[in-house]
Amino acid sequence: MQQALSRISTLANDALEQVRSVSGRLYPPEWQRLTLADALQQLWDLSGIPHRFEASLRIQPLPHEPDLEVKVLIYRAAQEALSNIARHAGATRVDAALKTRGDCAILTVQDDGVGFDAAGLLGGPASVASGIGLRSIREQAAALGGRLEIQSGPSGTRLVVSAPFFEGPGS
Repeated sequence: MQQALSRISTLANDALEQVRSVSGRLYPPEWQRLTLADALQQLWDLSGIPHRFEASLRIQPLPHEPDLEVKVLIYRAAQEALSNIARHAGATRVDAALKTRGDCAILTVQDDGVGFDAAGLLGGPASVASGIGLRSIREQAAALGGRLEIQSGPSGTRLVVSAPFFEGPGS
């Protein structure tokens, strides 16, 4: 009975996060008024990560603000990564960085936790139980000409999401 209740609680929390994600796309949240750097700093501070883990956030100055869709992708990837670390990783150290390379914004989030089967999660059938956050980030990145890369194993997880500053040709 306790296992069933625990599973129901986990599923309810996952469903709530998905509803928040969808509603956030319907009505732009307050963070979208900030620069990407300021929005990531605010997310980092509010996430509790710096208080719960040995942690660092490095943000390289951006040459200019990315298009809104790219900004949303980077922010949502950070949000998903930090949430997953807090809930599942069993980590002691978390490092995050935003940098640029050429015309791309690149977010890297790394932890020293227990890892997970990234290929299985991203390659298996979609379900609320297995989470759809990383899948949607991968699809959104691809649609913008970017990519999501995840390396995960028993010594931790490294998530890298990159996308061009502009959505596409002529933007």
